[in-house]
Amino acid sequence: MNIIESLRWRYATKKFDSNRILPKEKVDILTEAFNLTATSYGLQPLKLVVIKDKELQKKLTQHSWNQQQVADASHVLVFCIENTIGEDYITKYFDNVKVTRNTSEEILKPFKEHLVDSFKGKPSEEISIWATKQVYLAMGNLLTVCAMEEIDACPMEGFIPEKYNEILSLNDLGLSSVLVLPVGYRAKDDMFSDFKKVRRSISDTVITM
Repeated sequence: MNIIESLRWRYATKKFDSNRILPKEKVDILTEAFNLTATSYGLQPLKLVVIKDKELQKKLTQHSWNQQQVADASHVLVFCIENTIGEDYITKYFDNVKVTRNTSEEILKPFKEHLVDSFKGKPSEEISIWATKQVYLAMGNLLTVCAMEEIDACPMEGFIPEKYNEILSLNDLGLSSVLVLPVGYRAKDDMFSDFKKVRRSISDTVITM
């Protein structure tokens, strides 16, 4: 399928085939795509938790408004933000730039100092909102990749982050959950898979100047 056909094929899967499991190579594509997602300043203030433990998925379902997709999906992807984005985090990013691109400290120093100063002046709530926006970028990217790879997915905001944080011990990792994405293969009897996609016309959503 081409990209447009793939996007027409995808839908928010309401019922997964619990007997079908994504092969490792498909999961690897998703994690690689997550890692390649564009983020503000390239700082990647997010992490992805990949859950394949069925008992853990069942436990999380009750904190996902009992949406059965969490229990039945092949894997559940939990998108998280870093709780602390400060000088140490930014310094590690620029250290990685130096190693990866062999860029001198002299060239990187002005921008590095700018970012450090900028983040020092921001309240933690503002930084959290900024990081959360990066998670939505990653979710959108993975939904497109899922469509291209014929992986079914259901993006979710409908869960209790505090419970996910507790059950997955995310606070101990310095993380907070933001979005959930069950992935796998649609069940043959999911009637929603045959519904026509409802969208406004392009003339209603695109303005050309």
